[in-house]
Amino acid sequence: MAEIRRYGHFDVDACFNCGSCAAVCALSKDSALFPRRSMRFAQLGLREPLKRNLDSWLCYYCGDCSTTCPRQTEPGESMMTLRRWLTAQYDWTGLSRRMYLSPGWELGALAAVGGLVAWLISSFHGPMVLDHVEMNTFAPVWTVHTFDMILVVVLSFFLLSNVARMWWFTMVQGGPGWRPLGAYAAELKTLILHSATQLRFGECGKDYGRWIKHWVLATGYVTMFTLIVGFLWWFQTDNIYPLHHPQRWLGYLATAALLYGTVEILVGRLRKGEQLHKFSDLSDWLFPILLLLTTVTGISLHIFRYAGWPQGTYAMYAIHLVVAVPMLAVEVPFGKWAHLTYRPLAIYFQAVKDNVLRRQLREDAAGAGAESGSRQPVQVG
Repeated sequence: MAEIRRYGHFDVDACFNCGSCAAVCALSKDSALFPRRSMRFAQLGLREPLKRNLDSWLCYYCGDCSTTCPRQTEPGESMMTLRRWLTAQYDWTGLSRRMYLSPGWELGALAAVGGLVAWLISSFHGPMVLDHVEMNTFAPVWTVHTFDMILVVVLSFFLLSNVARMWWFTMVQGGPGWRPLGAYAAELKTLILHSATQLRFGECGKDYGRWIKHWVLATGYVTMFTLIVGFLWWFQTDNIYPLHHPQRWLGYLATAALLYGTVEILVGRLRKGEQLHKFSDLSDWLFPILLLLTTVTGISLHIFRYAGWPQGTYAMYAIHLVVAVPMLAVEVPFGKWAHLTYRPLAIYFQAVKDNVLRRQLREDAAGAGAESGSRQPVQVG
């Protein structure tokens, strides 16, 4: 428990295990009885069961459990702290652990990657045409695209290897393993549905606004990431498209979503009006700040390019990359951004577990029925 406390606010000493937190939670059920089960595991010092447990990922921190807790132990924030701890357990490199436990490590990692990007740009950029803007002369699109692909491969390696550890802990050591392939296949629809819609957010209490805000932000991020990584040749161009062109309005919609989402998060954390904003870790601030800076520098780059300011455009392009690349390279596989992957996977894995349990119950019931039917009545007389 002392180890978990290092990752945030985790006060379970006053918890009497009354179960009011699980009773009031709209998402808690018998197969995922949270926050109560996780709190109990921590009280008893059961480290391995906590690692195998998916419950903390199934919590969306509506705050109902914290506001109704008679002992004011903040179970909602305890679930948040557990998510940080679990992220560190899944990460085989140890970087997540160091970043969560030391602000210097996280800021240092971001600064190191940003410095590397700045050096690469200053050393390998193309000629700077100064009488008009030529983005693809300064930063050839296929060179940048190649760098993007390398970054995607590296990020995918770290993130997917951590996902494999998550699966091993929760589904092999703490679940049915890999053999029920039918259950994995049958529940793929659950993974797709919740990844695309974050529907479970809408089931969390009565505040549908949080669901919409989170969905808008995530959709804006995914849209912009897809445009830049998958269609950079179309998105980074020296052509000036009309306003009705898809390249412009898709970019504007994604930008508006990112601006709205990040500003709303930051204002909420500053005001501390909602339960989920009552406590803030460094990672809670870096997550929206870096995304906001990436968005603002992207907007500025767009304005400078359309205004025909060559030096401002090239400088802002460099600043944009110096902010965006560290955000992706550090925060996505090792920081809070990893929850975008872990949470829908946790919902999927829990659905697989429930599917296997339902099959076992049906098989047991069928076996009991067959055994009962095979018995012959005893004749007396």
